[in-house]
Amino acid sequence: MDVGFLEGRRIVFVSGIDTGVGKTVVMGEMARSAMAKGRDAITVKMVQTGNVGRSEDIEEHRRLMGVGEMPEDVEGLTAPQIFAFPGSAQLAARLEGRRVNLKRITRSVEECARRRDLVLVESAGGLFVPLTSSVLTVDYLAERGWPLVLVTNGRLGSINHTLMSIEAAAGRGIEIVAVVYDWAPDVDPVIDKDTPMAIKAYLKRKGLDVPLVRLKRA
Repeated sequence: MDVGFLEGRRIVFVSGIDTGVGKTVVMGEMARSAMAKGRDAITVKMVQTGNVGRSEDIEEHRRLMGVGEMPEDVEGLTAPQIFAFPGSAQLAARLEGRRVNLKRITRSVEECARRRDLVLVESAGGLFVPLTSSVLTVDYLAERGWPLVLVTNGRLGSINHTLMSIEAAAGRGIEIVAVVYDWAPDVDPVIDKDTPMAIKAYLKRKGLDVPLVRLKRA
């Protein structure tokens, strides 16, 4: 995977247009490709739901990266918030009588960035997933000032979700460094051909110099 868009970056936030769009695989592939270019890369799952005491997404990242457990994994820095219920971060936390600790997430990411050359931070769902009763994921990202990689695919309806996500990010002053177009099963080939063209046309119309990178899976 060509990850030239990561050059010069220390912390990059990775979000998707929807749940199950493939951002976990994209995260692992980006980290692996960055490592192949000599970057000391690590991934962080900001909020993991549907797990207890571990992050299945971090485990998948490591498998795709071709590495074992990292010291930061053992310390809990790469999965600073884990909740058992497989729902939104806010809901999963509330069901446990807790709140998502945004300061802890930020401290974990910054500590990983202090130790490593590149930190890829995977969101919990899309940009408008609530983290707390007053903070959406996109709000948290805008406040941090981290650049964004947006993951999409060719499923029916993805054009709408992709363009809305780009609009929301750009409107908040978030730098979009790439849109990654992931493979998806059972996608109509006509739609699969048209969707990237529609996204590229929108980016050009908006004057956004953002590469659209296609991820091919075996």
